[in-house]
Amino acid sequence: MLSLPLCSRIRPSPPLRNNIHDNSEISAPSTQAHPSAMVIYSVFVVNKAGSLIYHNDHSPSRPEVEKTFGYPLELTLKLQDERLLVIFGQRDGIRVGHTLLAINGEDVSGTKLGTDNEKNVMDVLNDQSNYPISIKFGRPKLSSNERIMLASMFHSLFAIGSQLSPEPRSSGIEVLETDAFKLHCFQTQTGIKFIVLTDPRQGGVDAILHRLHELYADYALKNSFYALDMPIRCELFDTSLQTALEQAEKSGVYSGV
Repeated sequence: MLSLPLCSRIRPSPPLRNNIHDNSEISAPSTQAHPSAMVIYSVFVVNKAGSLIYHNDHSPSRPEVEKTFGYPLELTLKLQDERLLVIFGQRDGIRVGHTLLAINGEDVSGTKLGTDNEKNVMDVLNDQSNYPISIKFGRPKLSSNERIMLASMFHSLFAIGSQLSPEPRSSGIEVLETDAFKLHCFQTQTGIKFIVLTDPRQGGVDAILHRLHELYADYALKNSFYALDMPIRCELFDTSLQTALEQAEKSGVYSGV
């Protein structure tokens, strides 16, 4: 599911119970706009077994950097998980862990270049006659398998957080804060987890999470063709969710109207 930036860190606000606490401490959804509200990146729904049943990339934040390089290439690349990653030599916004996305405007797929996939990327980069060369780097979009794996990992972390909490009957991890985003999680009494990734300044996230629960109840659970804990495939759910997220971004909070 969720891919954390290399600089990210889990940073609970002291005391620990502020970030891992009982459901009874969740305040009612606020309707006051946040003056510095920004972006909602993604929404995930995970069932009680830890399986990802819904995902929405609302405003994906994947900055890309394109630079022109001379020979020899100053970056060190390594093939990992069918992607060429930067492992040494970060510069000018290109970071370790970034993936090679395109060369001279042609998309890169694994180690192949172009739509016909006939060119080998490393052969192109090692050929001095191809320089100067324009290379684009960035964070790749997660595959379906990666989202499923990360959803399962967070499900396990959530359970560990519940057990480590000094408070009895803890609801588990509700907020993970990093330099680049915040992960907010709300678990229902039936074990369904609603997860939202937002800009750190986005306000009114509790209201958004409760609204997601309402939409799930209205358009999934009340659908006679929907099987419990199975992937959600409902156009009304998609459109209503999109409307709620857009309203939350504009006002800083979902008003519930």
